[in-house]
Amino acid sequence: MKFSCEKALLQSAVTVTSRAVSQKSSIPALEGLLLRAGETVTVSGYNMQTGIRTILSADVTEPGALVLNARLFGDIIRRMPDDMITFSSDDRLTVRLQCGDADFNIMGLSAADYPDLPEVEDEYSVSIQQKTLRSMIEETLFAVSTNESRPVHTGSLFEIGENGLTVVSVDGFRLAIRKEPLERVNGGYFSFVAPGSALNEIEKICGDVEDTAAITLGKRHILFEVGETQLICRRLEGDFLDYKSAVPRKNPISVVADTKELIQSIDRVSVVISEKLKSPVRCLFDKDRVVLSAKTANGEAKDVCRVAGDGGELEIGFNNRYLMEALRYAPADTVKIELNTGVSPAVIVPTEGEENFLYMVLPVRLKAQD
Repeated sequence: MKFSCEKALLQSAVTVTSRAVSQKSSIPALEGLLLRAGETVTVSGYNMQTGIRTILSADVTEPGALVLNARLFGDIIRRMPDDMITFSSDDRLTVRLQCGDADFNIMGLSAADYPDLPEVEDEYSVSIQQKTLRSMIEETLFAVSTNESRPVHTGSLFEIGENGLTVVSVDGFRLAIRKEPLERVNGGYFSFVAPGSALNEIEKICGDVEDTAAITLGKRHILFEVGETQLICRRLEGDFLDYKSAVPRKNPISVVADTKELIQSIDRVSVVISEKLKSPVRCLFDKDRVVLSAKTANGEAKDVCRVAGDGGELEIGFNNRYLMEALRYAPADTVKIELNTGVSPAVIVPTEGEENFLYMVLPVRLKAQD
């Protein structure tokens, strides 16, 4: 195999595909990247759960395929000068990498040892702008569960229906919903649950651009296509939370808050809270203001945030991180917070325009104050 290409292109392909490489595997080839040269060069990484492959433009003079250790190959490419790289290998799988005055010789593995990435049958598919998909993942991924006892909740639910695309994440303490209209859906309406780990990679691969990304659903796998890069992951099976019936919307109390100001107030009172010294943030919703406080062995903190509306002196406690993340990822300058009782979930929605996001945070039961 022999080809030459720009260092920046090869380094980008190696960086992206290395995210799907196994750190340690009983199959040595899975700790490497598969390089296949034909009319173009394809670089693939696969850990038996998620596979990423990308195509890069190169001048191929001899086709072929082999596997290189991902860490070593990546370290070499990263340290090479910004110039054209010449890649060549012989029948004994000895690889020579040349760039400027830099010259490396390393050993590869046979491509026959590399498992095939799954093929995804084109049952259903949908297209969406990269920047939209990226923001939908970013604004829901924080609520994905890390508890392996309910594997289906370690991913996000994607629902493609007449109202467009809905992405839902839940972890038992909070719930995040994002909605966006779609221009075109192929094969009818469908839904699936994609692993959070795979969505984390898709978020990194998608650019802040209007170019489209395609999502294809197969019987067992999901294919995300972003430009010249494909990510294939296994669908998560199981019954996802019936989120539509889980969200209370007939809440008698509603206040409007400046998102940034409320985050700053929560951040201030959170100073006395730590991993060792946990405490809920106590929120007293009064007329046109919310009084926030926290108390631990580190000390006491109190702050006031101005809001619009009357909370009726409702007192409710929240995990500071859960409430702050919901506000931080809310794509709006002002939000409406809907409340009912001190033990009912808080619902956070935009104040105006289409309801394209909704966050629900469960409260923490407060103890009587000293």
